[in-house]
Amino acid sequence: MPTPEPPKSIRSKLEAWGNSSLAPTGLATLITPLHMRPAQPLPLLFVPILLFSSYANLQGFKTDSAGITASASGTYAVLALRRRRNQGFGFLSVRGAVRGAAVALGLANAVAAGWVYATGDRERERRERRENPRWAQ
Repeated sequence: MPTPEPPKSIRSKLEAWGNSSLAPTGLATLITPLHMRPAQPLPLLFVPILLFSSYANLQGFKTDSAGITASASGTYAVLALRRRRNQGFGFLSVRGAVRGAAVALGLANAVAAGWVYATGDRERERRERRENPRWAQ
């Protein structure tokens, strides 16, 4: 009988979420349909920043990518929470659910990536990039 896997600590879950390249891409995916129609240029500026953060993470710059993700996600969440709400039950629509998911994901990204950025070790990352080049021939 296999032994059950021990439960992960909150710290390890935060580090896994903050080091993931999927988190900023997921937020960019939610931001795009929310603000593309009608086009709202200010919120759409967060999409390329988040996608660049995901690219930098895949290149091995995990700590710096976490800093970019934390700042962009947190700023988007704060700006989205400041938006004027509709009277009535606008939050029960599909658009309201996507907006709520985007704000929640932005806050989660800000906390997790902020933790990774605050506790990151750039020297260890530099050694890993030298020893394991991703695109070397």
